[in-house]
Amino acid sequence: MYKRLDEAGTAVTITVDGRQIAARAGDTVAAALIAAGIAHCRTTPVSGAPRAPYCLMGVCFECLVTVDGIGSRQGCLVPVREGMAVETQVGKREAGR
Repeated sequence: MYKRLDEAGTAVTITVDGRQIAARAGDTVAAALIAAGIAHCRTTPVSGAPRAPYCLMGVCFECLVTVDGIGSRQGCLVPVREGMAVETQVGKREAGR
């Protein structure tokens, strides 16, 4: 469905829900998830419906993920870096995280 326009760039490895995936330096977390074929990045607190990145510019909040232990980060605004740990968010995040 999505195809990179430019294959150039340094490869980095991030972990998503305990699984290592390849990303490109300069990608956002949301773009790396899409490129890896990960269908959704969170579920809603009320119904549990899966949600995926939508606007990819920080307006809609559909791409919320936990990055290095900090919840409710907008994946479309966070650039990937080597060794980053990303977790999909299930429902609302816990207080204090």
